[in-house]
Amino acid sequence: MGLPGSRGSTTARGSLQHLLLFLLFVGPFNCFASYSRATELFYSLNEGLPAGVLIGSLARDLRLSTADGQRPAAPQPPLSFTLASRGLGGQYVQLDNRSGELHTSAVEIDREALCMESSGATVFGGGAAVSSSSPSSESCLLLLDVLVLPQEYFRLVKVKIAIRDVNDNAPHFPVPHIRLSVPENAPVNTRLAIEHPALDPDVGTNGVQTYRLQDNYGVFTLDVEENESGERTPYLIVMGSLDRETREEYVTVIVAEDGGTPPLVGSATLTIGISDINDNCPQFSDSQLNVTLYGNSSLGTHVATVHAVDMDLGSNAQITYSYSQKVPQPSRDLFHLDESTGTITLSSKVDGDTPRLHRLIILGNGPGCIPAVITVLVTIIKVMMRPPEVVPRFIANEAEGVVYLKELEPINTPIAFFTIKDPDEKYKVNCYLDGDGPFRLSPYKPYNNEYLLETTKPLDYETQQLYEISVVAWNSEGFHVNRIIKVQVLDDNDNSPVFSQQLIELSIEENNVPNAFLTKLHATDADSGERGQVSYFLGPDAPSYFSLDKATGVLTVSTQLDREEKEKYRYTVKAVDSGFPPRESIATVTITVLDKNDNSPRFINKDFSFFVPENFPGFGEIGVISVTDADAGQNGWVALSVLNGSDIFVIDTGKGVLRAKVSLDREQQSSYVLWIEAVDGGDPALSSTAKITILLLDINDNPPLVLFPQSNMSYLLVLPSTLPGSPITEVYAVDKDTGMNAVIAYSIIGRRGPRPESFRIDPKTGNITLEESLMQNDYGLYRLLVKVSDHGYPEPLHSTIMVNLFVNDTVSNESYIESLLRKEPDISIEEKQPQISIEPAHKKMESASCMPTLVALSIISLGSIALVTGMGIYICLRKGKKHHRADENVEVQIPLNGRINLHMLEKKPMEISNI
Repeated sequence: MGLPGSRGSTTARGSLQHLLLFLLFVGPFNCFASYSRATELFYSLNEGLPAGVLIGSLARDLRLSTADGQRPAAPQPPLSFTLASRGLGGQYVQLDNRSGELHTSAVEIDREALCMESSGATVFGGGAAVSSSSPSSESCLLLLDVLVLPQEYFRLVKVKIAIRDVNDNAPHFPVPHIRLSVPENAPVNTRLAIEHPALDPDVGTNGVQTYRLQDNYGVFTLDVEENESGERTPYLIVMGSLDRETREEYVTVIVAEDGGTPPLVGSATLTIGISDINDNCPQFSDSQLNVTLYGNSSLGTHVATVHAVDMDLGSNAQITYSYSQKVPQPSRDLFHLDESTGTITLSSKVDGDTPRLHRLIILGNGPGCIPAVITVLVTIIKVMMRPPEVVPRFIANEAEGVVYLKELEPINTPIAFFTIKDPDEKYKVNCYLDGDGPFRLSPYKPYNNEYLLETTKPLDYETQQLYEISVVAWNSEGFHVNRIIKVQVLDDNDNSPVFSQQLIELSIEENNVPNAFLTKLHATDADSGERGQVSYFLGPDAPSYFSLDKATGVLTVSTQLDREEKEKYRYTVKAVDSGFPPRESIATVTITVLDKNDNSPRFINKDFSFFVPENFPGFGEIGVISVTDADAGQNGWVALSVLNGSDIFVIDTGKGVLRAKVSLDREQQSSYVLWIEAVDGGDPALSSTAKITILLLDINDNPPLVLFPQSNMSYLLVLPSTLPGSPITEVYAVDKDTGMNAVIAYSIIGRRGPRPESFRIDPKTGNITLEESLMQNDYGLYRLLVKVSDHGYPEPLHSTIMVNLFVNDTVSNESYIESLLRKEPDISIEEKQPQISIEPAHKKMESASCMPTLVALSIISLGSIALVTGMGIYICLRKGKKHHRADENVEVQIPLNGRINLHMLEKKPMEISNI
């Protein structure tokens, strides 16, 4: 977009002239640039563009590459473009250091914020500046200094970016309400400037262009004037006649509109007040007033009142009354005219010389006006006798005919004496009291024509504050005279404040915000003035975190309430008036703290352990899971569920009883670990978990399992040369139970053979040994029925196995032996329970150590019988005892932990013949 040129050549100047013409045509486009030897580039773009919009390419506009965008063929160092400084302008642009492309940055350009604040100055920010000729000018430049490297291309490029305005601001008035005053006599086409015109940060046609009224009432319009600086001021023009007495105010809306596309508007309320001028004069409704007056009227008698009206306001409507100069002086002296109120009263006595007709011409005077005129004709009727006279003498405080009494004054409080008399002393005069109220007028004896006015009951200011009564006197000729008495009751502090409710019941949710509003107390006091002003106070039983505003009665709580800590509060509040002495009343406040679901269910223990015997029946009660929730109602309802193992275990939601759906077998699984979840009924619900360990206790439900011999049909060849005490074979069994239920004892309960007692079995190990030497007649098949029993409680379980021993040198006829094995053996069962001593090993060895002594005694008793044989037996027994002692130290119990793989048991290989 740049055009190169030289300041030192005519061609360059011509190029610049063409450039200026070119810019006039391409100005509306988004970006443009020009280039000269002075290394300046010009661009323009709209404000408010998003990040990444291309402003221009410095490399292309500076002609630093070939026409097709490629660098020269000769190797050249790469170009580098750098902002001289990251100043004010640098935050609005992103410069690609390699390509020289200039883009908008993430910081949006706001022309009004960027240029309006500079107020015509150029603000530098290191290598960048913002320039604006004036706040109202459309010129807003962003100045950047760019360094081009390396040295071969080094130059300082001045980049100027013109920021174009967009219509992004609506007009707005500095004040929401504008008031304008127009005199009611303003002529048509009167122009009044509106002092608060609308403002629009946008410039040019995007600024404020026109104004209009939403409702002109047919008498107003708007005009706009533009001054030399381009500011537009709206003017209100009067288009019709105004009359304040017809309408004193017009309220409309003034709308300002800019010239953008689409246009934006702003508005404010415009109140046009019509000011009064003195264009009206006083006027009487009638031109003449006829009045009749008795000649015996007393001084001060009201004769008449005249009243004129002026439609203007304020001082323009002030009216004074005066007699016309045509009114003679005697009439002026007889009748007094109040110049402010227009009231005419009798000011002197009417006698026989007083004229019977008076013509009073009264003027109503207004400022700058011709007076209004009314004529009052007063006709005086002559009366031959004078009326009775009523002369008061006040006892209570009195001023200008008003008597002042305090409320609660006692009964028969005297108010005044009245003397009733006839001026002519010819007629009898009586009197009575006229009017309502707790008063009576009675003769005051022993005097004649003396009457006492007094109260008949206490006065109450709150019931009635003012009484108007009349003392009426009349003579025998029927003439009446009224003396009006006003009684003003003075207030006393005789009423206590009264609460609208004696019991104030409130509620608030727990976990409230501090200083939460509870209620506004209200108490009234029937007394007046300060005596009726009520102040509010907390009672001594109120907690310190409750506050009561003394003046307004607003009750607040300064801290968070916790229902689980305390659910109900009850305390007193006082209302005190400002009388002396003050009076007070008391009300009771009760506050119920409503529950919120702010507590999770809580287990009694985090870990529960239950010991259950195996084979426990299905759905039997394993244990009770105790859980509580401090919340109330639905929030405190807790449901329990099993998170794992739900196919085996189930829990009663309400009671917390844990049950197993099936019978449990310890041999299959000795323990279970469950996780129980407790969920409350709140919204949202809260939950907690607990760990449950179920340990199965072993019961004797498994008999011993014989692993060897594997069959009742197997047999073992025993050579006749086998020495006594030699191990022949063994019976090996296991028990799936544990503890004493798995302690196994072996015993031979049935024998058959030539000499079956020749073999014994170790009750602990199951080892079968030869007890005696085998003779020639001991050859044959031996069948030993071995009982394998555990020590279970309450009933031991057992298994049996047949041990077959064939004593012979060889096996010559196997079919014969098999036929013997297939026959049912005729064996008598020996019901003898095997005994296994579980005493300590050292005691067993002590008992075994007695055997040599017994043998020695036997040898001595036998004497010399078979000395050599006895010595041989003694040696054999000694060997057997040593072997027996070693066997007694073998551990008896075979603990079974969980399941045992019987195939993994290691056995010593033995010769077994199973034919």
